[in-house]
Amino acid sequence: MTRTVSILGAPIQTGASQPGCIMGPASLRIAGLGDILTELGWEVDDLGDLSIPPQKPVPHKNPAIHDLAETRAWIEALSQAAFDAAQTHDRPIFIGGDHALAAGTLSGLARHAKTQDRPLFVLWLDAHPDLHTLETTTSGNLHGTPVAYVTSQPDFEAFPPLEASIDPKNFCMMGIRSVDPAERARIKQIGLEVHDMRAIDETGVLAPLRAFLDRVREANGLLHVSFDVDFLDPGIAPAVGTTVPGGATFREAHLIMEEVGDSDLVTSLDIVELNPFLDERGRTAKLLCDLAASLFGRRVLDRMTRSF
Repeated sequence: MTRTVSILGAPIQTGASQPGCIMGPASLRIAGLGDILTELGWEVDDLGDLSIPPQKPVPHKNPAIHDLAETRAWIEALSQAAFDAAQTHDRPIFIGGDHALAAGTLSGLARHAKTQDRPLFVLWLDAHPDLHTLETTTSGNLHGTPVAYVTSQPDFEAFPPLEASIDPKNFCMMGIRSVDPAERARIKQIGLEVHDMRAIDETGVLAPLRAFLDRVREANGLLHVSFDVDFLDPGIAPAVGTTVPGGATFREAHLIMEEVGDSDLVTSLDIVELNPFLDERGRTAKLLCDLAASLFGRRVLDRMTRSF
């Protein structure tokens, strides 16, 4: 039976400091994301791009914070859209846009999981843990707050109230290599599972990933993958405003996506922080589409070899 996948764009760039993410959804579509999924046998429903109306500024006692009203509106819109998409499609994809998007998608997906009486697990592929609260952020960039928000950490009164939160122990973070002191303390405090790039260098990706997937399977959980472009090494994926050297290689990234795809546990996906303004003839967008294809069933033997 054909399975359905929805694609919803969220051209949000209020959470970041560098403009350009607003073009991310269009770039992924132009790179062929929908066509690739169709070729893999999925029934694709492109829902277009979400938008928000103009907002009146909302002040905050942390003067570094910017675009708070707009980010809040995006979270509200995305939360409802993610909930609706999860209710009607087998595997919704949310394409951004900066990683503040995840504050909306994860809150909506957690509410969906609650209606299914199943726990939501999150594979967080990112250079950053995004564990700042509105009090601890010094940059004021709210794309650094979604994990703290959806795990019900304090100081989020200015964000929409959560109808369902996510147990911090249901996160698995891989590729982490840029952590602020406040985030480091919170990781220890709430018990997040974090595999930084040193750990990956030492042990590889498969052992911790398979252990995490076993936990999801044993709990009959729903699995969301939140993929930030800066998870990848900037040498292969330059189109991101928060480049951090030493990221995942081409093969590490594909291996993770293939292994997770083989598990058949994935129920939703974010692709965020693609900034086409910083790309090189679309190479990052094409790579992201190839990685999504690996998650959705493409394997090495399915790839065409180019002749030169």
